[in-house]
Order: sequence, then structure tokens, then C-alpha cells
Amino acid sequence: MTTNVRVSCINKTFRHDPHIRIMNIGGIWTDSKRWKISQQQAISDIESGKFAFYVSANGKAARIVIAMHNGYKYIKTENDGLHPNNLLSLPECL
Repeated sequence: MTTNVRVSCINKTFRHDPHIRIMNIGGIWTDSKRWKISQQQAISDIESGKFAFYVSANGKAARIVIAMHNGYKYIKTENDGLHPNNLLSLPECL
């Protein structure tokens, strides 16, 4: 069974390419505990069906999906086309 998990923060690398900027994603569980995982772990969790990540903005949810760019897997929101702006606009995780 897949668990839906809201992503509310990210950590970025210092690279400018939007396809390789995300290092970690994170959020807060329902019990108020913070969580943070690497982009690679998020990809693994999505591929295995363990978690389905999403972001929420202006009352709308956008699912996080895996994309490929120059042979490199990365995550983005499904509504963003080539640019993972919904993720990149989130605040930094602590």
C-alpha cells in the first residue's frame, strides 16, 4: 500500500541546472516530527511504491514524479513540464 506524503521543504545543491538542484526533500509527519530524505531515496521510494510524494500550493496538490534528463533521474512535480519549479520554490529544510 502506497502512503501519500506531503513535501513542504527541500535542500538545494549549488548547481544551477534545475534538473540536479534538489539534494533533499522533507516535511512534517502528522505527529509533528520532521523528516528529510535524499532525492535518491525519494526516487527509490516512488519506484517501489512505498510513498507517493506531493506538494500543495494554493489549495491544489501536484504529484511528484520521476523524470530523466541526460541519463540522470530527478524528481519534479507532474504539472511543471521540464522545470521543477514547484519543488524549487519550497523553503529550505532545517
